[in-house]
Amino acid sequence: MSCPHTSGIVGLLHSLYPDWSPAAIRSAIMTTASITDNQGKKILNSSFVTATPFSYGSGHVNPNAAADPGLIYDLTTTDYLNFLCSLGYNSSQLASFEAGYRCPSKPQDIKDFNYPSFTIYQLKQSVTISRTVKNVGPAGTYTATVEEPSGIRVKVEPDSLKFGVGEEKKFMVTFHVDTPSSDYVFGSITWSDGTRHVRSPVAVLTS
Repeated sequence: MSCPHTSGIVGLLHSLYPDWSPAAIRSAIMTTASITDNQGKKILNSSFVTATPFSYGSGHVNPNAAADPGLIYDLTTTDYLNFLCSLGYNSSQLASFEAGYRCPSKPQDIKDFNYPSFTIYQLKQSVTISRTVKNVGPAGTYTATVEEPSGIRVKVEPDSLKFGVGEEKKFMVTFHVDTPSSDYVFGSITWSDGTRHVRSPVAVLTS
């Protein structure tokens, strides 16, 4: 039932915000989802063991919260095409999607793709990645809270962002390995203005 429920929420958000991109709608749904069940307990997998984001994604969707997400991680068609260039596609292959499109002379790092989650694999020491968030709510100040994955140090810079209406701001996240792990470890980064909570899941593999 996940697909029809989510499709209905997409339709709801599109009717509320017809100018939002598909990426903006996805971001609103993902970043406002809950990682607890309807009893306020941790979500379990089919084996009744505490689930991870690889089981529930961003969590259980919340249409009311998604209608007022505060911040969104947006993407344009060109962002997607640049991402495909980074994966090895060339300008000729991608020109059919956007006339005259050319791959950047310097491919972007795929870790900087402006997706509302963070996945780092084969992390050896440290890496810094960037994200851009857009304020779709009232003017305000958002502060970052980090739930660090086990054995990973996470630093958000800046950790406070002051927004005007419709303003975009960029921030950097540095992941540093303190204790390597043989499997993925999970955490989150949440921006909040005290009313809205914009949560992004984090998954890190160090081996």
